[in-house]
Amino acid sequence: MYTSFFGLGEKPFAITPDPRYLFMSERHAEALAHLLYGITEAGGFIQLTGEVGTGKTTIVRSLLERMPGHADVAVILNPQLTPVEFVLTICEELGIFMRDEDATSIKDLVDLLNRRLLEANAKGRRIVVIVDEAQNLMPATLEQVRLLTNLETASKKLLQIILIGQPELRELLDRVELRQLAQRITGRYHLAPLSRSETASYVNHRLKVAGAAGEIFSSAALSEVHRLSGGVPRIINVICDRALLGAFTQEQHRIGPGMIREAASEVSGRSVSPPWMKLLLGSAGSVAVLGLALGIWQLTRTTDAEEPIATAGPAVVEAAPVQVAQAAALPPAPPRPQDVAEVLVEKVGMTNTESAFSQLFSLWGAKFTPKGGRPCDQATKQGLACVYQQGTWGQLRTLNRPAILTLIDEDSNAHQVVVSGLVGDTAKINLPDETRMVSIASLSRLWYGDYLVLWRPQLGSARALSPGMQGDGVRWLRTKLNTVAGKTDVEPASDYYDEDLVKMVEDFQRQYRLNVDGIAGVQTQIVLDSLGSSPGTPVLVAQARGTS
Repeated sequence: MYTSFFGLGEKPFAITPDPRYLFMSERHAEALAHLLYGITEAGGFIQLTGEVGTGKTTIVRSLLERMPGHADVAVILNPQLTPVEFVLTICEELGIFMRDEDATSIKDLVDLLNRRLLEANAKGRRIVVIVDEAQNLMPATLEQVRLLTNLETASKKLLQIILIGQPELRELLDRVELRQLAQRITGRYHLAPLSRSETASYVNHRLKVAGAAGEIFSSAALSEVHRLSGGVPRIINVICDRALLGAFTQEQHRIGPGMIREAASEVSGRSVSPPWMKLLLGSAGSVAVLGLALGIWQLTRTTDAEEPIATAGPAVVEAAPVQVAQAAALPPAPPRPQDVAEVLVEKVGMTNTESAFSQLFSLWGAKFTPKGGRPCDQATKQGLACVYQQGTWGQLRTLNRPAILTLIDEDSNAHQVVVSGLVGDTAKINLPDETRMVSIASLSRLWYGDYLVLWRPQLGSARALSPGMQGDGVRWLRTKLNTVAGKTDVEPASDYYDEDLVKMVEDFQRQYRLNVDGIAGVQTQIVLDSLGSSPGTPVLVAQARGTS
């Protein structure tokens, strides 16, 4: 109805999932990275929760599209099943041949499933079971789910189970009778609603995909969308769709905050007031305050309609200098971060591997020569070391070192950009000719977790320290851990990697959300180093944070 009026090719805010409208916020990208990481690790449980409408189904679809080639997947969308039905559904999803009599015996079904798991393990394949709406699982079925993780070899679990559900799933697994299952969950992630800036990016992204040539929602309108939706994508879609319809009926090509409130009122069936109305009415009940509120309301209505304000009289003339003085006293608003996709189009030829390494090396005061051999070999000769991994924004913040990210644009072209700073929802990227501030949300849509960081090993070379080792490296490790823990009056550090040091390392890894194995690998050493970086060492976050 309103699509042609706004120059759109289709309705941009349909609530049915459409892969073309996929918007990967930082939270969605981190959730997806957690799931992909879990699939490649040892079996067990991974738990993903989120409120209704926060995008869990989007994550599932994205996960299925990016599933590693060595994984076979069984998806259960309706978990309200008996234990027998649950295992039967897994067998059917995996294409396991069974006789009619097998379908009614839990023992026969588990035996068939175990045989398939052993065959897959022998071929180097992984079996993954994804359970959506897992908060609806019956207690007896949950117990059967737990028992399935007992299918294992001498060295690892054979089945990876991903439980996806609403926050009630966390409450369900907190029950005393389910503590055995809860203890087997190796990864937990809660999908929070979108932030204010992510909400604006989400709305504009969907409009752009639908064919919008310019901005339709004002900045104030986008702020109202976030306030009234709480950042929940499904509610955002409903409000924005109704606002577009309302603007069409009023023949308004620009949507302001008033139209958003009207749309939200229609959707919710109750009157929605501006955010300042409650404050004004709650702080004073005088006629003067009510008059001020009405005046602001009139101003808002006029601004929404983009009509000039007709004013006259000496009172306005006298007030003008005060308004100008107040405006002059306000600090200038920071520039809005760009969408990184626009930067990639603008900087054609400047986002290749050689350019990225050149920028990253320069941050460390090192020199990169395009034809000087492998970049990481060049780094080693200058006292640096490369770390290439897949991870999340949280892991990058913990490592706290500038990183090269690999981005994949809409045409499947790969780009390498250097992220040298993170401030709130904004990232600074270094290009050959300048730096740009871009939104983390726009980076997350194009980044699938690949990153490379440089660091300066304090031990002369990048090597892991493990129990039983002895030497100066172990003494350095113990000293750093004591310093981080605030223990400055301890005896001279021992150079032997004993059980006490293992516990210290595990406690540190647990605190900084690293893999808890008691081994001081490269990541553990980088985080230790970042907590006491020498002046001039480049950092990703101005003030190092222990957690993300």
